[in-house]
Amino acid sequence: MINDLLDGYREHIVDAHKQPLFLLLVGFVVSFVGIRFSVRMIRAQVRWWPGNITPGGLHIHHMVFGLGFLLVGGIGVFATNGGHPWIDWFGLCFGIGCGLVLDEFALILHLDDVYWSEQGRTSVDAVVLGLLGTALLLTGYVPLGVVPGQSSPMEQGRWGLVAVISVNALVSVIALLKGKFWTGLLGIMVPGLAWVGAVRLARPGSPWARWNYTTRPRRMQRALRRERRLHTRADRARTWLFDLIAGAPDKVPAHHTATHRVAERMAARATAHLDAQHARALARRSARLADRRAAALAARRPGGPAAQPGAHPAAGPEPERQALAHARRRTVRAGRQRVYAARPAAAETPEPYTPYRHPKLPHPQPRRPV
Repeated sequence: MINDLLDGYREHIVDAHKQPLFLLLVGFVVSFVGIRFSVRMIRAQVRWWPGNITPGGLHIHHMVFGLGFLLVGGIGVFATNGGHPWIDWFGLCFGIGCGLVLDEFALILHLDDVYWSEQGRTSVDAVVLGLLGTALLLTGYVPLGVVPGQSSPMEQGRWGLVAVISVNALVSVIALLKGKFWTGLLGIMVPGLAWVGAVRLARPGSPWARWNYTTRPRRMQRALRRERRLHTRADRARTWLFDLIAGAPDKVPAHHTATHRVAERMAARATAHLDAQHARALARRSARLADRRAAALAARRPGGPAAQPGAHPAAGPEPERQALAHARRRTVRAGRQRVYAARPAAAETPEPYTPYRHPKLPHPQPRRPV
């Protein structure tokens, strides 16, 4: 069996000059599977796994290493003029770089670390699409329906080939406009698949539906029923498969991106800081008002500063009250909780006695002397 596999590899890969493309696909698959395994181990906080690369506290994403592999593979092919065996090794390097970069395609698209959010599923879509396209190229398909090694009457003439490519491209664009993402993109490589997406009803949220179904309510209702019946199941199966491959995303509210979470955290911190400043300002103001009331009360005391000859009524509080006010100001500036000492009872002049009078009864009149 191993000999049969080796013979098939020599016949279909080596002799067909597809070994660089095959090694590119191998590097693509191995790098994607390896990096997904690594990030899932890091997410699970496994002790024996090395973890992220953070020199000096800076988190280096694996996209950076993928760019390095892409540069080495692409520049190496041009530098060696595509000669053997260098083109095989550079094809492997390019495939590794593709896997590492496309695994963080969502980060490049959103310019934010959305790796474990719902937006991070875009990376998995890009990787699956790249793998399928490379596999179709390896099996002999080229874009827009031209299959090498086959001859047909339409391929004998130049205009026939142009017509085939134009029709397939138009059908693929229609499928994409109808919201059939996978059907349209894979239809570029497999022309018959694009025809299926172009003939069927468009998805309700697609541009085709907005342009053509707004004046046709029955067709829109049919599209909605088909979306609920078929596409919901397909999306559920796709979500389960992607969770199995790349891990489930974090559970966050709908339409709540990581950018919004960061903005909310920053706004909460700024609000808390401003509230603390406002509270300290109010505390300082209250302390100043309390000091003024204490000074006015001390000035009105018998024998106080105001009662002394030549003294100003607002000359200031007593020495112990000055010390208490100074300690209160220091407490407020330091941001600690204020502790008020028991104030001595003020020796005020008792007010004259006033008899109680009911508000609804007439006031008693003084007796006239007889």
